[in-house]
Amino acid sequence: MRKIPRGETRTKIIVDYNRCESNARCMQVAPDIFEVREDDKLYVLNEHPPESARERVMKAVRVCPKQALSIGEQE
Repeated sequence: MRKIPRGETRTKIIVDYNRCESNARCMQVAPDIFEVREDDKLYVLNEHPPESARERVMKAVRVCPKQALSIGEQE
Protein backbone atom coordinates (compact mmCIF):
# COMPACT_ATOMS: atom_id res chain seq x y z
CA MET A 1 0.00 0.00 0.00
CA ARG A 2 1.44 3.34 -1.01
CA LYS A 3 1.86 6.06 1.57
CA ILE A 4 -0.28 9.14 1.04
CA PRO A 5 1.73 12.35 0.82
CA ARG A 6 0.95 14.88 3.53
CA GLY A 7 -2.05 17.04 2.65
CA GLU A 8 -3.20 14.73 -0.16
CA THR A 9 -6.52 12.93 0.14
CA ARG A 10 -7.36 9.47 -1.11
CA THR A 11 -10.74 8.34 -2.37
CA LYS A 12 -12.37 5.38 -0.63
CA ILE A 13 -15.45 3.60 -1.94
CA ILE A 14 -18.03 2.82 0.74
CA VAL A 15 -20.79 0.27 0.13
CA ASP A 16 -23.87 -0.10 2.30
CA TYR A 17 -24.42 -3.81 1.72
CA ASN A 18 -27.76 -3.63 3.57
CA ARG A 19 -29.07 -1.42 0.75
CA CYS A 20 -27.19 -2.92 -2.20
CA GLU A 21 -29.30 -5.14 -4.49
CA SER A 22 -26.35 -6.07 -6.74
CA ASN A 23 -28.12 -4.81 -9.85
CA ALA A 24 -24.72 -4.07 -11.50
CA ARG A 25 -25.41 -0.49 -12.59
CA CYS A 26 -22.08 0.50 -11.00
CA MET A 27 -20.35 -2.34 -12.82
CA GLN A 28 -21.68 -1.06 -16.15
CA VAL A 29 -20.05 2.32 -15.47
CA ALA A 30 -16.77 1.11 -13.93
CA PRO A 31 -16.16 -2.63 -14.53
CA ASP A 32 -12.56 -2.30 -13.39
CA ILE A 33 -13.75 -1.11 -9.97
CA PHE A 34 -17.04 -2.99 -9.35
CA GLU A 35 -18.03 -6.57 -10.10
CA VAL A 36 -21.22 -8.55 -9.50
CA ARG A 37 -20.31 -12.21 -9.53
CA GLU A 38 -22.29 -15.39 -10.06
CA ASP A 39 -23.12 -15.45 -6.34
CA ASP A 40 -25.14 -12.24 -7.05
CA LYS A 41 -23.01 -10.15 -4.69
CA LEU A 42 -21.19 -6.89 -5.35
CA TYR A 43 -17.42 -6.89 -4.98
CA VAL A 44 -15.31 -3.75 -4.97
CA LEU A 45 -12.17 -4.63 -6.91
CA ASN A 46 -10.31 -1.50 -5.89
CA GLU A 47 -11.51 0.19 -2.69
CA HIS A 48 -9.06 3.07 -3.28
CA PRO A 49 -9.33 3.76 -7.03
CA PRO A 50 -6.81 5.97 -8.80
CA GLU A 51 -7.57 9.63 -9.41
CA SER A 52 -7.98 8.80 -13.11
CA ALA A 53 -11.09 6.73 -12.25
CA ARG A 54 -12.72 9.41 -10.05
CA GLU A 55 -15.24 10.60 -12.66
CA ARG A 56 -16.46 7.05 -13.40
CA VAL A 57 -16.66 6.20 -9.69
CA MET A 58 -18.71 9.33 -9.04
CA LYS A 59 -21.03 8.37 -11.89
CA ALA A 60 -21.39 4.87 -10.43
CA VAL A 61 -22.42 6.45 -7.11
CA ARG A 62 -25.02 8.59 -8.90
CA VAL A 63 -26.55 5.74 -10.94
CA CYS A 64 -27.00 3.37 -7.98
CA PRO A 65 -30.80 3.05 -7.68
CA LYS A 66 -30.60 2.10 -3.97
CA GLN A 67 -28.03 4.80 -3.10
CA ALA A 68 -25.85 2.09 -1.60
CA LEU A 69 -22.56 3.63 -2.76
CA SER A 70 -20.74 6.63 -1.40
CA ILE A 71 -17.27 8.13 -1.49
CA GLY A 72 -15.14 8.92 1.51
CA GLU A 73 -11.88 10.81 1.63
CA GLN A 74 -8.90 9.68 3.69
CA GLU A 75 -5.76 11.62 4.49
